[in-house]
Amino acid sequence: MKPQAIAIPAQQNVALRAIWALMLGLALIVAQASLAYARGAPESFADLAETVSPSVVNITTSTTIAGHTGANPVVPEGSPFEDFFRDFMNPEGNDGARPPRRSQALGSGFVISEDGYIVTNNHVIEKADEIEVEFFSGQTLDATVVGTDPNTDIALLKVESETPLPFVPFGDSDMMRVGDWVMAMGNPLGQGFSVSAGIVSARGRALSGSYDDYIQTDAAINRGNSGGPLFNMDGQVVGVNTAILSPNGGSIGIGFAMSSSVVKNVVAQLKEFGETRRGWLGVRIQEVTGDMAEALGLDEARGALVADVPEGPAAEAGMQAGDVIVQFDGQKVADSRELVRRVGNTQVGKAVRVVVLRDGKTQTMMVTLGRRETAEAAVPAAAQPESAAPEEAEVLGLTLTPLTDELREQLQVGKAVEGLVVKDINESAEAYEKGLRAGDVITEAGQQKVTEIADFETRIEEARDAGRKSLLLLVRRQGDPRFVALSVAQ
Repeated sequence: MKPQAIAIPAQQNVALRAIWALMLGLALIVAQASLAYARGAPESFADLAETVSPSVVNITTSTTIAGHTGANPVVPEGSPFEDFFRDFMNPEGNDGARPPRRSQALGSGFVISEDGYIVTNNHVIEKADEIEVEFFSGQTLDATVVGTDPNTDIALLKVESETPLPFVPFGDSDMMRVGDWVMAMGNPLGQGFSVSAGIVSARGRALSGSYDDYIQTDAAINRGNSGGPLFNMDGQVVGVNTAILSPNGGSIGIGFAMSSSVVKNVVAQLKEFGETRRGWLGVRIQEVTGDMAEALGLDEARGALVADVPEGPAAEAGMQAGDVIVQFDGQKVADSRELVRRVGNTQVGKAVRVVVLRDGKTQTMMVTLGRRETAEAAVPAAAQPESAAPEEAEVLGLTLTPLTDELREQLQVGKAVEGLVVKDINESAEAYEKGLRAGDVITEAGQQKVTEIADFETRIEEARDAGRKSLLLLVRRQGDPRFVALSVAQ
């Protein structure tokens, strides 16, 4: 049976064609949008690299390493190697004292102003006697150190040029998102100017410093890239390439660049003062863990827990140990590391509003920040009366006894400190798992001072009566305070 054609009226045929054309157009638009979204990268990085290259520099440093006296190999008298070792190991006949020698190191940097200010890493130029800067054009200039900041590994250099130098601006690293494209430039392994591209792999990484705020990237970074810039796609510096994570010394796609939000502030201070001048709040803080939050009656683990308040700005404002700092200068505080970074980036002498949680209620206080670099050690408070005769008791797996003058001397505890000494600890107890050890001194329980065993037991009962599962302890070890939350559930 032959297939029969189906007649479609002309008007209907035109309408169907219009619908098909519309659907095809929509599909094409969606496909193009999806392709653009998926690609995200420019067709080439060449224009960007060409634009910023004149502002990126190679840095060569020279350092004099003092000679030393070392023992020469013992060679039997009359040996045919006697003359060789004497001439090779001691050519000057100076009894093994070797002359000073020169050592060179390579790194990268970038120009931030037409009058010759250059940013690099502190470890690139540390202890250098001579610093030479090479530009993309091949021009070389001698550089001097304006200032350094080992805490963020940033250094500011200065060169003198007869003509204005090309420079690059800082961008806003806080605007960078995981997945954004970035381009690194520098002098990897001493091979000269080199470009690599990748994406932002992570934000807010910390390595070892108090002020760390690293951008993690998979753009290839190797030795020699240190101090070089990490660019966004607008040619702005959003990071300073500083470190890599590698088992073999080469790039495995895990590199770290100090964020421009940190670098800009450090550079501005080095340029103005030749040193950093960071804000100082005057507190010792630690993280708020989940069990601490429960013991403090918080709905979630947030903020920074004040472990100690030595003499300083915070003490003058009325802050106390056990307070949880939840806002600083109008911004919420997520954790202790964020607080340290914000305080350090705040101007010395500025009066800021600090919001704390105390006994379940918020309190706002004005604190005039001091300067961290010149902050002195805490001054002990006046000594308090001694407690009654010593006693011992085992509570929560801890063998406790009141602190006496004899124990203070043994444990090197200040006269102003009062509390309960941990004489022994059950290694199967939770307290041992939380890090408590014999010799620790418990000065507070439930944010109240404890000087007697009875005080400690009362705090436990109060926590249980309030329906709390944990009790917060303030513990000192060799003078350093920290909070620990122990379970008191029966």
